[in-house]
Amino acid sequence: MSPDGSSPGAVRIKPAGLADCEVLGCLHSACFPEDPWSGAAIGRLLATPGMFSFLADVGEPGEPRPVGFVLARVAAGEGEIITIGIEPAARRAGAGGALLDAAAGAARDCGAESLFLEVAEDNNPALRLYRRRKFLEIGRRPNYYRRIDGAVAAIVMKLELFQLNTNHS
Repeated sequence: MSPDGSSPGAVRIKPAGLADCEVLGCLHSACFPEDPWSGAAIGRLLATPGMFSFLADVGEPGEPRPVGFVLARVAAGEGEIITIGIEPAARRAGAGGALLDAAAGAARDCGAESLFLEVAEDNNPALRLYRRRKFLEIGRRPNYYRRIDGAVAAIVMKLELFQLNTNHS
């Protein structure tokens, strides 16, 4: 057990801001090498009204290692996940779910009644996570995500935030 009460290697979530843009950009590049966003581009997004972000880290509390992030926004009673990613080596360890839960909670706290996101139709691990969290498919955007050998559709999903609870099994 670490001094802060967390287990070594446990996922910790913390708010991220403009000071974290380079870290966010590096994580985005690791997660989405086909279409990476720079730290400067992420900084421009974070500077817009209604935007917020969280970082996931693992390791000892005094030596955290960032492994994932989420950028989201709230406007007019709706929340939107702009992007969420976990570096490949850290996937399937709970960081994605923890980030998703943090973003959904923050969106609800900011007055959003629903939360939207888009996910590539071929991203089966993410689709499973979103469905476990009660997101429902509400639409599709053909040829939305670029791939080396073409493009794939985006599945548009929605979560009603009044459904939120802490049991995701």
